[in-house]
Amino acid sequence: MTADSPWLTEQQQRVWRGWLSTQSRLPAALHRQLQADSELSLPDYDVLVQLTDTPQGRLRVSDLAGALDWERSRLSHHIKRMAGRGLVEREECPDDGRGAFIVLTPAGRTAIERAAPAHARTVRELVFDALSDEELDTLGGVIDKLVTRLDRPPARSPQRPPAGR
Repeated sequence: MTADSPWLTEQQQRVWRGWLSTQSRLPAALHRQLQADSELSLPDYDVLVQLTDTPQGRLRVSDLAGALDWERSRLSHHIKRMAGRGLVEREECPDDGRGAFIVLTPAGRTAIERAAPAHARTVRELVFDALSDEELDTLGGVIDKLVTRLDRPPARSPQRPPAGR
């Protein structure tokens, strides 16, 4: 196979399929653990983490959507469900009539404080306990490279002539 080939090498295919399997199975396992231990979903937990990482426990809707890499409509639907359970509230922004804040409630803070120890234990068991310190350093380096690459604007594909020419 050449560098110009659109196909993955056998090694790349094996690693890619392993990545896809991990990428689907790990969140599913974390979701099951959170549901069983705390009645939170993994997306609930992700929202609560973002809010607890701010000193005021509040973020503008657009900032929260960006931090989670979610579409605003997905966030809006999810926040409605979480608000219905008393975990968060939506507050209008007094400085901007179009903007709003998502605010952590005391019940939301309690929920994440109760969920976090078991969740961290599960992450450690499923991911980190299987890795040596050297492997962890290697994985960290690989993830840093991938995130840096994903943060760049997408490369433009070369223009291809229309089919049939």
